[in-house]
Amino acid sequence: MLDINELVTTYGAVRALDKVSLSIEPGSITAILGANGAGKTTLLRTISGLVPARSGKVTWDGEDLTGLAADKIARRGLSHVPEGSGVIAELTVEENLRLGALWRRDRADRELALKEVCELFPPLAERIEKPASTLSGGERQMLAIGRALMSRPKLLLLDEPSLGLAPMITAQIMRVLRDLRADTGLTVLLVEQNARSALSIADRGFVLSLGRVVATGEASTLLADDQLRHAYLGF
Repeated sequence: MLDINELVTTYGAVRALDKVSLSIEPGSITAILGANGAGKTTLLRTISGLVPARSGKVTWDGEDLTGLAADKIARRGLSHVPEGSGVIAELTVEENLRLGALWRRDRADRELALKEVCELFPPLAERIEKPASTLSGGERQMLAIGRALMSRPKLLLLDEPSLGLAPMITAQIMRVLRDLRADTGLTVLLVEQNARSALSIADRGFVLSLGRVVATGEASTLLADDQLRHAYLGF
């Protein structure tokens, strides 16, 4: 479904991604792991069109996305939840959610999507008319993910969804992702520094270091590799 071939992204003279190649299978959860500065966030931003690639190719469902504008990529079924959630504090929970489906014409399905998101995240349903500024950190992350789901994505790009959250909230969000994959076939590309948490729900993982892929494999294999964990994953 998603193929990345020899992708290079630079910031000035710095190569944030250095010939990264990987493939993501449909209906899978894939973890992108590594330390700060490894290139994880840049990878998601390049896939979603927020940062231009210097060279290489991003292919989605057989179509070359390289060079397309971010809004055109989103309309092809890719939803990106950036690090730090990025909800609009002045808008209500409902208004934030509806922004995720703003470009979709099927009004009835927009209403159904809103209902489904509220069922996935009950705290949002309880605060549907409240400003997003009143939400806790965990609830804001739920809101950011819910807003992305309103567009009915085929691929969900998640950047550090556990950042700053309590372990119990992190586990809840991971369960939702796992259930979504099982129930809807949603494909998830999950960037995480919390490698143990990400690998607990992932099918496969890729480890980045200084912009390069240094390891790949089944999630259980990466978890069991003590040398790899100590060198790159911090546990």
